[in-house]
Amino acid sequence: MDIRKIYRKLLAGKRCRLKWSRQFHSSIKDILTHPTVRSMKQFPHHGKTNCYDHCRHVAYFNYKWCRALNLDCRSAARAGMLHDLFLYDWHTHGKETGEKLHGLTHPATALRNARRHFKLNQIETDIILNHMWPVTLLHIPKTREGWIIVIADKYCGLLETLRFL
Repeated sequence: MDIRKIYRKLLAGKRCRLKWSRQFHSSIKDILTHPTVRSMKQFPHHGKTNCYDHCRHVAYFNYKWCRALNLDCRSAARAGMLHDLFLYDWHTHGKETGEKLHGLTHPATALRNARRHFKLNQIETDIILNHMWPVTLLHIPKTREGWIIVIADKYCGLLETLRFL
């Protein structure tokens, strides 16, 4: 193969990735800059990752995988950024409040908080409310984007705990 063809293919791939990156960021720009969402930076999440960065990682992978599958990648990114909008340190929350079931209750809390600040569509609502399946047995995702976040959230959580992200 001609070196010029290889170079053009590499450039085309880079342009495509840059376009995806710009579209990803424009999808969630208003969420990233919102003061309530930015306050998630103060809460530790997995390993040394804070809640804001975890949600940003999940939003990115959710966007990327949904886009590759021709799903609603914009809603997937937005909901990924809001899926853990519970606004407390879950490591100490149980001791401080007596509420010991964070894994089961935080999706509803995140959805309530997200609705206070943003207008959500049906896909975003499904993603936020059902992202903890199978821990939340009765909250099964109803959309394909909802199933993708189940995988993306676990994937990012594992990588963050192992300090690969």
